[in-house]
Amino acid sequence: MFIGHFAPALVAAARPKAAGLGTLFVAAQLVDIGFAALLVPGIEAMRIVPGITAMNPMDLHHMPYTHSLLGTLIFAKIFGTIVWVVTRSKEAAIGAALVVVSHWFIDLIVHIPDLTLYGAPPKLGFGLWNHPMVAMPLELLLIGAAFLYYARRTGAPGGNRRLWILAALLLFVQAIDWFGPKEPAYSLAIPATMLSAYALLAGTAAWAGANRRPRKAGETP
Repeated sequence: MFIGHFAPALVAAARPKAAGLGTLFVAAQLVDIGFAALLVPGIEAMRIVPGITAMNPMDLHHMPYTHSLLGTLIFAKIFGTIVWVVTRSKEAAIGAALVVVSHWFIDLIVHIPDLTLYGAPPKLGFGLWNHPMVAMPLELLLIGAAFLYYARRTGAPGGNRRLWILAALLLFVQAIDWFGPKEPAYSLAIPATMLSAYALLAGTAAWAGANRRPRKAGETP
């Protein structure tokens, strides 16, 4: 799953004392940001195996630090602590940490068995990537429902234009991920592309959420 990971970020961002939307977009993909960074020096590893799943050819065979549940919890603790130091808000820190943790559980639904609890077997994954007619609508449903939730519970003086630009960008990058050409073999272009995409999306989310505030009780969207 790609843009579906941002659904918890949008839900969390609607809370009155939440961290900013850009920060929560980073939280949503922090595990994959870490994975991309660790691919570069070879600490974690992947390879391209055409046909390994129906939806993508990535064999994510060595991710003990970023895609173990224990590793994800450590990432969440560190990120939540950073948010607390910056904001001095317990609510913002807890919300951000929970968004980080959500990544592992969403991955569990779609990945083939390549996730772990603590970096060693057993490997887990329900394999929804092998069922695109279920996985693709589910991803769109998750992100669509989260966008509507965020739009109804927050408001901006200029309306929702920025928010819909963010939505369009997310759909665009998801379409590339689903239907664009695939790399024939692993190269450093893959983590570079991942990190560039996450930076673009987080920056756009920060811009889209900069002037939005939670609606007061009884205030109409």
